[in-house]
Amino acid sequence: VQLQASGGGLVQAGGSLRLSCAASGLTLSSYFMGWFRQAPGKEREFVAAVNGNDETIFNARVGKDRFTISRDRAKNTVSLQMNSLKPEDTAVYYCAAGKTVSVSDYWGKGTQVTVSS
Repeated sequence: VQLQASGGGLVQAGGSLRLSCAASGLTLSSYFMGWFRQAPGKEREFVAAVNGNDETIFNARVGKDRFTISRDRAKNTVSLQMNSLKPEDTAVYYCAAGKTVSVSDYWGKGTQVTVSS
């Protein structure tokens, strides 16, 4: 199983980024797919997840109203659309997959998101 995250970068506060996670070796519809992030000096935290029925779960503290998670079954990818970004959103974002809502069976390498003020 491989999860490849992409789409990170440098953006000004208030801007948007779309992260994408390409999965190989598994069928997304059979897994919870999610995003986590880890800021410097902080623990990794859950951001959002989507299950095989396209039901979504968000960390309300992170910003349910600013982030959207979606999956593309044809491309076997999961995306995280991030709007109205804030400097505190700066972190390495990780894509993950799991058979349960803990979404922690498989991890991809992270992609850096930096939001400048």
